[in-house]
Amino acid sequence: MGKVSIALRGWRFDEEEVFTEEGELRSIDEVSPDTRDRLVRLSVVAGQPCSACWLIHGDEDIQECNVARVVYGEPLHEVILCNDHEPDFLYWYQEAGGSQYRGEAETFEEAFQEWFADGNRAPEGYEGMQHVETDPDSVPQPDAEVEQDTLEEAIAELDDEERQALETDFGDLDI
Repeated sequence: MGKVSIALRGWRFDEEEVFTEEGELRSIDEVSPDTRDRLVRLSVVAGQPCSACWLIHGDEDIQECNVARVVYGEPLHEVILCNDHEPDFLYWYQEAGGSQYRGEAETFEEAFQEWFADGNRAPEGYEGMQHVETDPDSVPQPDAEVEQDTLEEAIAELDDEERQALETDFGDLDI
């Protein structure tokens, strides 16, 4: 087994940590804390508007924003981007000094947003990174016949200390 992206490109997970040998999703309490944090955060940010689009359009014209397809950074300090703005982020990170914020979760997101809000963009034609999808059909698929806890149910089973360690506001969830 190899690495897989789930919901958004960017964050990569070890297949064997996320899926059982039978191809079933592991329970949230069976994965490492880092993987759990990222999976929980993905459930929040997947389907959200691109951070760069939002800087352009704001809440007033949020319907003009593209849906995010990629995530970079750390949970709660991530940058989520559409395919159109990923090259801008990659240019910032690889060519315009963004890599200096690697490991600095709280300033990483803010630094990119400031750079982008100041009107900076990747040069015309900058491609940044080529993504290769290798045999997506080989990624294990959960058996629809096997009942699994929903993410909300798994979160509800965590004790207060484990939930607090996730540093995620679960107030919006209907548990």
